[in-house]
Amino acid sequence: MAESSCSHCPFRARYDKNPKSIIGRIWRWHINWCPGWKAYMKSLPGDQRAKVAAQYHLKT
Repeated sequence: MAESSCSHCPFRARYDKNPKSIIGRIWRWHINWCPGWKAYMKSLPGDQRAKVAAQYHLKT
């Protein structure tokens, strides 16, 4: 399986820059059901996963 591009996604960068932008809000909505994002989160070590979850207000 190819490496996830979630860590350098341009839409994620837009969210990080301005979470209230249209693209940012679409990206944030998208990660709730995206199988790629879920696989990316599972691939992260526990401490980094917790940090990303807190950054994007995700349930752990």
